[in-house]
Amino acid sequence: MKADKFWSWLVFGLGAAYFLVPLIATFEFSLKMRRGYYSFDAYASVFADPDFQATFLYSSLVGLLAIVVGVLVVVPAVYFVRLRLPHLRPLMEFITLLPLIIPAIVLVYGYIRLYNSSSVIPFTGSALGTDILLTCAYVTLALPYMYRAVDTGMRAIDIKTLTEAAQIMGADTPRIIATVILPNILVAVLSGAFLTFAIVIGEFTITSLLNRPGFGPYLQIVGANRAYEPSALAILSFIITWGAMGMIQLLARFAPRTSARTD
Repeated sequence: MKADKFWSWLVFGLGAAYFLVPLIATFEFSLKMRRGYYSFDAYASVFADPDFQATFLYSSLVGLLAIVVGVLVVVPAVYFVRLRLPHLRPLMEFITLLPLIIPAIVLVYGYIRLYNSSSVIPFTGSALGTDILLTCAYVTLALPYMYRAVDTGMRAIDIKTLTEAAQIMGADTPRIIATVILPNILVAVLSGAFLTFAIVIGEFTITSLLNRPGFGPYLQIVGANRAYEPSALAILSFIITWGAMGMIQLLARFAPRTSARTD
């Protein structure tokens, strides 16, 4: 038993070092902007940069919009497939895997060809139209993660019994989804939302080729032209990521639960 514990702790320590050592080194390097001293000058420079504020705000707003659109599309789709059209589940799983197979650059070139200023729906002819197109692209990129998160959440509850009970009480389908199903899969939806936000914040290809002021292209520009600020941005991104994960874990403790399905 002692030998097993030793090897378990050894593997754990090696895994922790694999993640923590580069992070510590990055943080230590970000503090060396002032020669001969440790300081937070790189972080102050990042926060004072108006491009940082503008691009992060833009990507955050587009990310939140992509999350809302993704939830409005995926939750009803998964609900109807699991409740009434279970034979379509293999097809749905295949379709939602396509964004992982099709490169982002192929996707964005397809959008540009279909929705340029000379097409029937000229999304790229205006800033608003391009923002809408970018939001749809983000929803597509996040579809594999949002779909599987929501599908896992619905698998853990008895949606048939919940639906029948709500119908007896006189609720229609939109109300059932909004007030019965969605609260019971809230943690799953939040997991998908977090993954969507993470994709949006770091995405570069689509945002750059659509010429939008996103956070991904800003990270690339800073990384190509500065030394210490990219390390500071990496640490800030890590903090945001783990903060969101901590909130998901906290909300998971208070999420409502029903009995799980057996199928």
